[in-house]
Amino acid sequence: MLPTAAPSAPSHTLAITPQGIASSQITVAPAMAGELDAAIAAAATVKATPDAEAVITARAPGTVTRIMKLIGDPVRQGETLALVESRDASQIAADGAAASARVTLAGKQAAREQSLVHQGVSARADLESAQANLAVAQADARRARAAASAVRLSSDGRSIAVVSPVTGRITAATAKLGQFVAAEAELFRVVDPRRLQVIANLPAADAPRVRAGDRVELILAEGMTAEASVRSATGVIDPDTRAATVVVVPTAGGSTLAPGQLIQVRIFASGGATKNGVMVPQDAVQTLGERSVVFVRTRRGFKAQAVQVGSRSGGFVGIASGLTAGTPIATTNAFLIKAEIEKEQAE
Repeated sequence: MLPTAAPSAPSHTLAITPQGIASSQITVAPAMAGELDAAIAAAATVKATPDAEAVITARAPGTVTRIMKLIGDPVRQGETLALVESRDASQIAADGAAASARVTLAGKQAAREQSLVHQGVSARADLESAQANLAVAQADARRARAAASAVRLSSDGRSIAVVSPVTGRITAATAKLGQFVAAEAELFRVVDPRRLQVIANLPAADAPRVRAGDRVELILAEGMTAEASVRSATGVIDPDTRAATVVVVPTAGGSTLAPGQLIQVRIFASGGATKNGVMVPQDAVQTLGERSVVFVRTRRGFKAQAVQVGSRSGGFVGIASGLTAGTPIATTNAFLIKAEIEKEQAE
């Protein structure tokens, strides 16, 4: 039984408080403009955006000596996930130390030649040669530092740090302690679940009707839905599947999505759609006596509004007359309102 505010009038109305609407899980949404055939149903896959997923590899061959993070753990950008002990790391560290020593020696020689030139003892050519040697030594030192940075050389001078370039959660971890890994072998995969996109495959005939910004409804498990919008379309038809790819971005309810999840989408294409049509979810249309009605939200609750029903498709009903686009109506659990009105009429 619905928690009503007060007995309603003996008409097809129901008085109910906002708290009662919430506790009964009745959804109120505006009737949508557009013809029924403007809604395009398609299969889709949830994926992380390209900048939100990282395949993390070892920058040099070696043995995994330490693992700091496991699958499912949250990580921050720049955080070390594992250490790989590598001969290449030792060589790079040694090259860096040698290059630093040569810079120190060349710097001292250049300073000494500078002093001798000022005293008139040494020729300027000797100073220029010493300065050239210093420049070469400094270039070698920069190269050594760049090599150490490229492989993520750790402070111990013999290990490579495996570092996450993104913030997210570890979704795959193949690294094992004591395992020898080759250079560029995948050790971890990190995904930021907050940055997702939905890749929908549309029939080629429907693809030209889709525009950027078109409203999308994501159909999740157990009848749950989430709002989204079209970000872009590739404009290319896959020669094997004969389908077009459309990229959809969740705008609400994205926390219920996960990378790799298979869902259904309903795209309300604006291209070529008639704007004076009205469509509502199938659950919103109920029968009172011999009339098809929808329940329009009022200040005190709901009232039954008689409508003429058109075609049905994909969970939506086209309204031929009796309702204007934008009118707030009960959608999910509208049958509870019908049951309460019929009960009051019977009493």
